[in-house]
Amino acid sequence: MFNENLFPYLEKTDPEIMDAMRCELARQQGQLELIASENFASRAVLAALSNPMQNKYAEGYPGKRYYGGCECVDRAEELARERAKALFGAQHANVQPHCGTGANITAYLVFLKPGDTIMGLSLSHGGHLSHGHPVNFSGSFFNVVHYEVDRETKTLDYDAIEKQALAERPKLFVAGASAYCRVWDFKRLREICDSIGAILMVDMAHFAGLVAAKIHPDPVPYADIVTSTTHKTLRGPRGGLILCPEKYQKEVDKINFPGTQGGPFMHVIAAKAVCFKEAMSEEFRAYQRQVVANAKKLSGVLMARGFDVVTGGTDTHLFLVDLSKRGLTGKDAEKALERAGMTVNKNTVPFDGKSPFVTSGFRVGTPALTSRGMKEREMEELGALMASVLEDLTNEKTILRTREAAGALAKRFPLYA
Repeated sequence: MFNENLFPYLEKTDPEIMDAMRCELARQQGQLELIASENFASRAVLAALSNPMQNKYAEGYPGKRYYGGCECVDRAEELARERAKALFGAQHANVQPHCGTGANITAYLVFLKPGDTIMGLSLSHGGHLSHGHPVNFSGSFFNVVHYEVDRETKTLDYDAIEKQALAERPKLFVAGASAYCRVWDFKRLREICDSIGAILMVDMAHFAGLVAAKIHPDPVPYADIVTSTTHKTLRGPRGGLILCPEKYQKEVDKINFPGTQGGPFMHVIAAKAVCFKEAMSEEFRAYQRQVVANAKKLSGVLMARGFDVVTGGTDTHLFLVDLSKRGLTGKDAEKALERAGMTVNKNTVPFDGKSPFVTSGFRVGTPALTSRGMKEREMEELGALMASVLEDLTNEKTILRTREAAGALAKRFPLYA
């Protein structure tokens, strides 16, 4: 395990929390994690998260803090910033956002005033809450226009997007998604934005690791601002990141602090620095190639068993399974698969007629499984297990038998053992 030297203190002080932590660790070790936005951080990242830098207030930025005693945490933040810039080829990096949505808040406020128009991918078509959904701050502060995928192909139609953008003339265009499995044409989006004088913002939270490994198109040369999380495919700590050209550096930093945040989490920033260093290795690049290979294989196995995978496959780490033709719901599939030892999340599919609390599909991702060392052979095995449950959701004997098989597969690829 990780940082075990601290566990006796927790056990003595709060055994109830220790039990909850052990429970979660056992869940992660014993189940097959298929949620696309989750991953397993390395021991080095976990160790960095549990360090005395968490005790330090460091409002401001390296060399310009509002508190004394920041020499050591300044070093950590400088390392994180420089590594992020080198990893993604960016002129400036702000590593202080606490999460991806926080990074998006900063990005919007750099360029927009309340009431300005933004254009983002509809949540039910694979977008994210922070791209203009009415229940989110982005949908409350700004006038939102949503674009959608093509009804037939379920992929982005850039001609249709251009036509809509010319008609709506948003001030800012948001590219990026939480449940879209094909690569993005950032060059085309840059051309569209230039034609209407719009800002191009790319939220690469889901595919940042693939960008770092150079197996997904790079948004940095085309976007005015790029936001991301540092977990998901990047396999770092939970947190956010902003990349931008040097000309926007001052405003980005000012909006992030003191505009939208107070003191940064210096222990998390230290862990981000570790994550960025790990992502520069050939081992990490090989890992990302395997993530995509696993997603392609697993989606192919399910399609071969007759399941409808949205867009007919994937280019990335994730894919969607549409259950509507089978008369099943994503909610029921999620529950059954979890009982069978496999964790997914229910998810709307494009043009879904069901609510986000029920859905017609579910989302599958391979980053966490790949972090355990699984490859295409295991995806064959896993796809068969998933299909056996989905083909007979109410058969408790099948679920029990599958749970035993899923547990055995997890034991073959131990986590933090």
